[in-house]
Amino acid sequence: MTTDHFIDIYTTQATAYHRMIEPEDVDSHIRPAIERITSLAGKRILDLGTGSGRVPLLFGDQAARMIGLDLHAAMLAEHQRQRQQHGGTWSLVQADMRHLPLPDGWADVVIAGWAIGHLVGWHGDRWRNEVQQVVTEMQRLAAPGGTVIILETLSTGSQTPAPPTDGLAHYYHWLETTMGFTRQEIRTDYQFSTVDEAVAKTEFFFGPQLAQTIRDQGWARVPEWTGVWSK
Repeated sequence: MTTDHFIDIYTTQATAYHRMIEPEDVDSHIRPAIERITSLAGKRILDLGTGSGRVPLLFGDQAARMIGLDLHAAMLAEHQRQRQQHGGTWSLVQADMRHLPLPDGWADVVIAGWAIGHLVGWHGDRWRNEVQQVVTEMQRLAAPGGTVIILETLSTGSQTPAPPTDGLAHYYHWLETTMGFTRQEIRTDYQFSTVDEAVAKTEFFFGPQLAQTIRDQGWARVPEWTGVWSK
């Protein structure tokens, strides 16, 4: 993928992105994985890289207050549509997760889902500085006794969990060794109605190699693994 591949999707294809993720996590593993870390009932939750609403749509009914924050206006516009359709009341903010416009200790739980890892691809050898900024901001926003949670990919289209790039492998190792995060690994498979639908809804994001694997394997259910890091 080129550096701007995902940026282009997040700025111009937000609706297609949401159609892709709607069938994800067919066995509903994400919510229990997070609830094993901390209860979300009655908490103030900040969701960074909130995108089209994956995390708030899971937890909006639990939170005392929730803010979804994202850099890309198109993703927030799609998120707003999803929030309205589902009767959500959480707030949406456009901002850079490296510079959060909120006071110290605002949140009981700070989540970043499938967002920080992009900085590894976008910033090359400087990724540690960029990622450190985000993690420092997450820790600043977490209230005393609060929880920081990071979700990232451990591969799509594989039957075993593994970082899909060397850069992400280094980032995950850094989270666990330097930053002291603990990892869970969960399945978050996509369930489409047909193989053709699986290809049609994922190829624009994951590329032709996964699309060919889906065809070769006859997958309407596309395997996926997600890592859940917490501290």
